[in-house]
Amino acid sequence: MPYADTSITDEELVSKIVATKDSELFAVLYDRYAKLVYNKCLSFSKSKEEAHDLTHDIFVLLFVKLKTFKGKSKFSTWLYSMTYNFCVNYVQREKKKREEKILVTDSIGDYEKAQVSDLELFSVPAETLEKALNLCKPEDKMILLLKYQDELPIKEIATALGLGESAVKMRINRAKARIIEIYKSL
Repeated sequence: MPYADTSITDEELVSKIVATKDSELFAVLYDRYAKLVYNKCLSFSKSKEEAHDLTHDIFVLLFVKLKTFKGKSKFSTWLYSMTYNFCVNYVQREKKKREEKILVTDSIGDYEKAQVSDLELFSVPAETLEKALNLCKPEDKMILLLKYQDELPIKEIATALGLGESAVKMRINRAKARIIEIYKSL
């Protein structure tokens, strides 16, 4: 494979794939990102098999949607956004199928007023935090993982999600408040 080395950027590789529809070039892109996409899928799924299926589906979708990548953000950010959106939609569909309703009082006004510090969030024991993340809304989980697991800056999250930076900060704070609320109810 002529482009397996890292001397070609993701953006150049995407341009070549879009222009040629070359599956060998797409395999290079797959090799670069399959593990990262799989790990994100695993954080949303209940099993390794389900995560593999989700990863496969995301790469099929990626091949179809690759021409829509405009380069306004890094390719990796764009792919993360696509992965998270896909996983969030998957989780929401699965929840509707099972009709599991976990009711957590959600008064947005209270969350807007409450400022939850990172220290408060990080003081939650890891096992309990994982349980709380699995019980929270998929969009809350997504934005918290983007910020704290992937360590993306607010600006990149805003670009990936098509939001303003203040909206991202507000959503992160609300998500932290909801996680703390869930944690307290466990």
